[in-house]
Amino acid sequence: MIWAFAVAVWAALAAGVYLALSRDVLRCVVGLALSGAAVNLLLLAAGRLGPAQPALVPSGATVLDAAAANPLPQALVLTAIVIGLALLCFALVLVRCLVRDAGSDDALALRHAEPVPDHPVKPPLEDGRVGVPPVRPLPDGHAVSPSTAPRDERVLP
Repeated sequence: MIWAFAVAVWAALAAGVYLALSRDVLRCVVGLALSGAAVNLLLLAAGRLGPAQPALVPSGATVLDAAAANPLPQALVLTAIVIGLALLCFALVLVRCLVRDAGSDDALALRHAEPVPDHPVKPPLEDGRVGVPPVRPLPDGHAVSPSTAPRDERVLP
């Protein structure tokens, strides 16, 4: 039984990660929800997989019986299911509004939500190059990047 449960957790997690890495926004949300379900299964397995008595204290006793299931993972999973369902509903509404406003559900087509390069507060994108700061134009028309700026002049990243 434990091997079948381990395979089910692995399959749910693998499918969730595969969907979360998709360019389709709805698939990303469903993938995150499926990954959360896999983690819930893992937490539930921490309680006990085999047959066990319910987590009830018998009348007259002050402690839980040793053969009873651990109630803590059950309570954690129940709480995680409720929170995950609320998060999934909220994310689905956000995705619906985003797709309606953008006209596309492709994650790369949603770049219009990024700030413009001359925005005074938000920094611009780095043109897809990781770790390369953007080039900022100076008032006189010359372009200076932070790596070539003089030491006494502050250049915002």
